Amino acid sequence: MKCIFCKAGNSKPGFVTVTLQRSNTTIIFKEVPAEVCENCGEYYLSEDVTEELLKRAEEAAAKGAEVEILKYAA
Repeated sequence: MKCIFCKAGNSKPGFVTVTLQRSNTTIIFKEVPAEVCENCGEYYLSEDVTEELLKRAEEAAAKGAEVEILKYAA
């Protein structure tokens, strides 16, 4: 897929680190599967991966975590 940001690179399967913040909670997910632009590094997450990340972030916020670092595992 042609990158919509740099318009020069194509994306290929890879892994990224995703940081989500909500109020006083910061969650860092490592090794998240994504399509990554080979030129600029911009990444695209699938709908399923996004749904899983948001679910786990909600759980972390609900238990009052300030910072949580998780390895992605679906």
